[in-house]
Amino acid sequence: ATTAPRVASTALALQNFDMNYSLQFGEAWPSVRVSLLSEQKYGALVNGFANVEQVTQELELVNAADFVSKGLEKAQRLQEGSVVEPAGREQSASQEAPSEHQAAKVLPPSALVTPNIKCYTFPRGDITRFRSARPDVLGILNYYLLDAASLLPVLALNIQPGDLVLDLCAAPGGKTLAILQTGLCGHLAANDVSISRTKRLHSILNSYVPKPVKETVCITSWDGRNWAELEGGTFHKVLVDVPCTTDRHSLMEEDNNIFHKRRSKERQMLPMLQLQLLMAGILATTPGGEVVYSTCSLSQLQNEYVVE
Repeated sequence: ATTAPRVASTALALQNFDMNYSLQFGEAWPSVRVSLLSEQKYGALVNGFANVEQVTQELELVNAADFVSKGLEKAQRLQEGSVVEPAGREQSASQEAPSEHQAAKVLPPSALVTPNIKCYTFPRGDITRFRSARPDVLGILNYYLLDAASLLPVLALNIQPGDLVLDLCAAPGGKTLAILQTGLCGHLAANDVSISRTKRLHSILNSYVPKPVKETVCITSWDGRNWAELEGGTFHKVLVDVPCTTDRHSLMEEDNNIFHKRRSKERQMLPMLQLQLLMAGILATTPGGEVVYSTCSLSQLQNEYVVE
C-alpha cells in the first residue's frame, strides 16, 4: 500500500465512466466523453428582485441570449407548425389533423417553460465566462451563475400561482433561488441534510433575495428520507434533486470526489439513497401534485432504474 502509485479520484471516475457509459451510449460515448471533459458552460440566472431591465440589457450587450424564452418560442413554433408522427416523419399543420396519439407527441409550451425565469447563455460553442455578479443600490446581486442545465428541473416543475413547493435536497441553493424567481409560490420549503450546505443556502438567499421574501422560505436541515413523517401529503410540487456521482465534478475536481477510494461504499449505496429520497418526495406530495426527480449524472442506475 505504501509503494503502490496513488491513483487520482478523477482518473478512477474516468475509468468507471469508460467502462459503464461506453456500454450505455455505444458509438455516442466518445462525443459524450468529450463534452464531460470540456469546460463547464455557465448560465446567468437573472435576479428578478434586482433591476431586471438593466441586467438584461447588460447581458444582451455581451451577446448572451435568454435560452428560456428561446425555448418557449421554439415550442410555440412546433405547436403551431408541425407534429411528429410515430415513424418520425413531420406532418404540416395544414394537412390531415393528427390523431390523439400523434398530438400527444407535441407538448404545449406551458408544459415546457415556467414564467418569469430568465437565464442568459452565450451562443452554442462559446464558453465565455460571465463576469462576477454585482450588487445593485439595495445590495442585491443582479444575477446568479449556474450550470445552465441546472435550471431544467425547475422549469419542469411548472409551478402555478399559489403552489406549495418543497425543494427536498436544496443546498447549495441555485435551484431554490430559481424557484423563487417564478414569483408563484404560495409557500416554499427548502431542506438539506447537511447543516454546512444549508448555511451556504442561507448565504445565497441573503445575497439575492430581499429580507421580506426570504422570511417566507422555510429552511430546514432534516434527513429528507424522513420528510413524510414531518409534513406528508402537503405540497403541490416537489423537487427531488438527489445526491449523485455529479459526473462532471467527479472528472474535474479531486476535492470531495465521490470516487475517492474511501467513499466507494457511499457511492455504491447512492441508488438506494436516491430511491428513498424519491419515495419521501412522493409521500410529501398532495394527491394530484407532481414530483420532479433529477440528478447530475448520466448513469441509468441513478436515473431510469431509480424511477422504475
